[in-house]
Amino acid sequence: MSITTKTAPTGTSGTPSGTAPALRGADDGRIGLRAHVRHTGALVRRNLLWIRQDPESMFDAVFMPIIFTLLFVYVFGGSIGQALGGGQDEYVQYVVPGLMAMMGMNIAMAVGTGFNEDFQKGIMDRFRSLPIGRSSVLVAKIVVELLRMLVATVILLVVGVVVGFDITSWSGLLAAVALSAVFGSSVMWIFLALGVTLKNAQSVQGMGMLVLFPLQFGSSIFTPTSSMPGWLQGFTEYNPLSALADASRGLMSGGPVAHGLWVTLGWSALLTLVMAPVAIHKYRTKS
Repeated sequence: MSITTKTAPTGTSGTPSGTAPALRGADDGRIGLRAHVRHTGALVRRNLLWIRQDPESMFDAVFMPIIFTLLFVYVFGGSIGQALGGGQDEYVQYVVPGLMAMMGMNIAMAVGTGFNEDFQKGIMDRFRSLPIGRSSVLVAKIVVELLRMLVATVILLVVGVVVGFDITSWSGLLAAVALSAVFGSSVMWIFLALGVTLKNAQSVQGMGMLVLFPLQFGSSIFTPTSSMPGWLQGFTEYNPLSALADASRGLMSGGPVAHGLWVTLGWSALLTLVMAPVAIHKYRTKS
């Protein structure tokens, strides 16, 4: 995507007479909140247009929820459903909220690889040369990935309903989607930092898989933790994905919610407070 720069008319001082307030403020390093919001909106639009030109970038958000839902329901649903005291229908009620929690993690990894590729192509060098808020670039990435995660979640729920998932509370469903979005956005800061730090997109993806696999399979996403060894049950108790999956089940199908909700929100706040400044700093100082 090419960007054509036009020279604005200059006044007697040599400064472009049509310079926007945000550009004037950028000269001395001060960019207001309104300018940040405007920059973020423009970058979100740019990223959405890029997806429009490259629809293959949506393949993971579209096909991953379909494949995982059908795979786990029809391969593991009978045996694990019996362990839950029912059958495949019982497992559908169990696994769909868990898969919704997993979608956020997998989509979060994509933001790191995409960010790294933008650096390799020189796009980020162009952005850093412009008088825009540095955090706007990262926030715009997160907003677009949240929209992709919403698409994946809608597809997951549609497929879940087709295979027998019963939504007992629509308000609980919306709350579960919002909770997944909050946690997913906090994890994205980790992958943005990795996208800036590691040398290529393959390294980001490899590191992401090393982190995601233990968190996903060492949790209550796919199966109850009661049959796991004691040491692994201890890990699952502190695993934020277990808390998110359990809270989503409680919100969507009924059951305990408070513990999983507060643990998830606590992890989300901690990850954002720690990793957001790290990601922004590394983006500003990357040479």
